Amino acid sequence: MADLRATIAGITSPNPFWLASAPPTDKEYNIVRAFKAGWGGVVWKTLGEDPPVVNVSSRYGALLDSNRALIGFNNIELITDRPLEVNLREIAAVKKAWPDRAVVVSLMAVMTEAAWAGLARRIEPTGADGLELNFGCPHGMCERGMGSAIGQVPEMVEQVTRWVKNATRLPVIVKLTPNITNVLWSAEAAKRGGADAVSLINTINSIASVDLDAMAPTPTVGGKGTHGGYCGPAVKPIALNMVAEIVRNPDTRGLPISGIGGIGTWRDAAEFLALGCGSVQVCTAAMTHGFRIVEDMIDGLSAWMDEKGYRTLADFQGRAVPNVVNWNDLNMNFVTKAKIDKDLCIDCGRCHIACEDTSHQAIRIIPAEGKRLFEVVDEECVGCNLCAHVCPVPDCITMHEQETGRPYLTWPEHPQNPARVLPPKAAE
Repeated sequence: MADLRATIAGITSPNPFWLASAPPTDKEYNIVRAFKAGWGGVVWKTLGEDPPVVNVSSRYGALLDSNRALIGFNNIELITDRPLEVNLREIAAVKKAWPDRAVVVSLMAVMTEAAWAGLARRIEPTGADGLELNFGCPHGMCERGMGSAIGQVPEMVEQVTRWVKNATRLPVIVKLTPNITNVLWSAEAAKRGGADAVSLINTINSIASVDLDAMAPTPTVGGKGTHGGYCGPAVKPIALNMVAEIVRNPDTRGLPISGIGGIGTWRDAAEFLALGCGSVQVCTAAMTHGFRIVEDMIDGLSAWMDEKGYRTLADFQGRAVPNVVNWNDLNMNFVTKAKIDKDLCIDCGRCHIACEDTSHQAIRIIPAEGKRLFEVVDEECVGCNLCAHVCPVPDCITMHEQETGRPYLTWPEHPQNPARVLPPKAAE
């Protein structure tokens, strides 16, 4: 059976599945229940200086599909609203009772060394395994000069990271905001400041929807609404890209990463691990399905690893990274064509409509015995794979590589490129 033990920045856990800093990690009661369900670690909901914050009601907005499945989740809840001493006492109790689990504590303070260093020093005696600096919260706290207000300024990221590193012996993970033009700026700053790891992404600044009766954003608070932090399945592609940017960047390559953003299944987790993450953090999936969802994640990841012959996480961690390239490095001579399995086809016509109206008119209709058959016109098919995505039947439309006999050719070398750059041998 696969060994799921994970290590990141010297922090170990029996599996890579951690609960992210959020409502599910707000108190000892929740975290004990999570550990009993099988979670390998938690990041305690962000602590701040007393007095505690005051939250509003309601706090969540959501984007649902036509079957009311959650696509995206919007949150305007702030950091912990419980007294600091209560949180510190409970952190110590949890770590003592669950020594094998990772207990990382998120923290946030105003932009002074005394505030950040003082908070870090108060957390260290709890026995926590590490700290996560919350530079990502895009609502409420940023309006007070914290959260993403710090995370969007690389100089501040570097400075605060250095303050905390000088104040504690604990590993320091810097949680990055996606609400920035280039995530590498803050990732590089965190590394310069001495960060032991980074975690990403925090939530994306958003308005989930507008209540057309109240004429206000949701969630609506007394007839008014505000922007909040967007998370859930919809943000996973953004998170994967930002993780890939950091692992490919020469100045941040090798910096340990805890992946966050839309992780709801073992497969989601495996994708983050394949891009080099050492652990993954989950929030929305736990909030919508409960803590026991981790059982499916553990079983699924373990079974997949056994099937692939991966004994440990390290066996496939980062293996996708060499295959993440810039667009200019793709093979312009690679050709793929769509193929429709007529036995699986249900005659819905969605592939034809999509291709006919918006793409390349490469799917023709063939009348046949009271039903329609759909056929790909190879000469017109450009391999865009839109038809495969809109088809409601799994594997009914598949893409097939075509043998061209032509060599790997990138755009910089392509004859139609007006700024063509020939390989050294060809140029001689």
